[in-house]
Amino acid sequence: MAEATVHKGGCHCGAVRYEVTTALEPVITCNCSICSRKGTLLTFVPADAFKLLAGKDAVSDYQFNTKNIHHLFCKTCGVESFATGTAPNGAKMVAVNVRCLDDVDPETLQPVKYDGKNM
Repeated sequence: MAEATVHKGGCHCGAVRYEVTTALEPVITCNCSICSRKGTLLTFVPADAFKLLAGKDAVSDYQFNTKNIHHLFCKTCGVESFATGTAPNGAKMVAVNVRCLDDVDPETLQPVKYDGKNM
């Protein structure tokens, strides 16, 4: 298992910036109605492993279906670099779009497929 490290990331225009501590394991690709359209690669972390540095007022919230996840996208550029929600065990979590991390090359990752379409 890889060691957790701090990564910085954010949206395209820079209005939303954050840092997250993660080992990037696993990284998933989901085929649900929203993830498949956005092409996200996701890793999930506990809420205390995520720190929003800028952009609290720059994001808009979109929820659908069970409304368990807050899909937060930049009001300026439209990029969803992270989402917040509650894990099945009730813990607060953050879903980080790995494609939005500054120092990560998504081509070097081996995402795990998640069948969100049929969940």
